Amino acid sequence: MHSLRWLILVLFSSFLLAEKVEITSESMKALESKKEVHFMGNVKIQQPGSWLHSQKVIVYFDDNNKTKMYEASGAVEFEFKNEKNFYKGSAQIVKYYPQKSYYELQGKAVIDDLANKRHIDGDMITLDIRTGHADVKGNKAKPVKFIFDLEEGK
Repeated sequence: MHSLRWLILVLFSSFLLAEKVEITSESMKALESKKEVHFMGNVKIQQPGSWLHSQKVIVYFDDNNKTKMYEASGAVEFEFKNEKNFYKGSAQIVKYYPQKSYYELQGKAVIDDLANKRHIDGDMITLDIRTGHADVKGNKAKPVKFIFDLEEGK
């Protein structure tokens, strides 16, 4: 039990000091040997300007105990916001790489760009929240869809 407390303290202290992140769930399991913490059941992640809700989240840490990646699965819904961009959406799986502010959305991926009034959906979307660049892939059964408002000239 003492080693579990130590693991949680070490793993979370490095990324909590950088930016306040709050994760709540119905249960949690820390895997010290894999440097992973699993959150299961009604998982909610809150951080300044952003939130994510899902059924399961795995937080992966690198050898320096810094957060390497979050992987959320099970009807994921989210809002990602920074100074320039504001996105709201959903997917079956969302992977977030915090050191790069980079997201991968898989399975029925949908993003509404609320700042620019655009909507995209596809089978897989990658999004760099720093630059606003997105890459969208569809498939034959469900092609990529991009919807935007066309401003008329005066």
